[in-house]
Amino acid sequence: MSKTTPFSGRVWLASGLLLLAATQVHASGVVRHASANANSPIAAATQVAPGTTTFYLSGQVPAVQNDKADPNSAEAFGDTKTQTISVLNKIKAQLESHGLALNDVVKVQVYLVADPKTGKMDFAGFSEGYAQFFGGDPRILNARSTMQVAGLVNPGWLVEIEVTAAKALK
Repeated sequence: MSKTTPFSGRVWLASGLLLLAATQVHASGVVRHASANANSPIAAATQVAPGTTTFYLSGQVPAVQNDKADPNSAEAFGDTKTQTISVLNKIKAQLESHGLALNDVVKVQVYLVADPKTGKMDFAGFSEGYAQFFGGDPRILNARSTMQVAGLVNPGWLVEIEVTAAKALK
């Protein structure tokens, strides 16, 4: 008969707790791996479990904010922060129309154009707008790529965002 030491009992308990935690995360259909930076609004990675439906939403661009401005100008759509908020509101509505929510988003791809006033992308403005929707809540952290591009189809657009969402089948 083998002897159980207090250490081996703790190992079994810890193993059981880890298995329980993994089962709970797996039940949601998505595992979110936190970034090393605890203040980061994005995950280091997200993992979609088998039996989960994945939705790929096409890139969304901002709505006109000023209909008196040239429709091919940034003045018509606003600054980077304003455009980010507009785009994320459109994404939120589109997700909801499919029975999804922002917490179902697992991957975000962001395309930013240089602000015509500064000649460089306004990452701070983007981040402020993004934080209003994905503000570091661990239940909605997602993997994200952000890149500066030379331009988008409309010269007034400074922001385009596409997302991938996943939801466990019931």
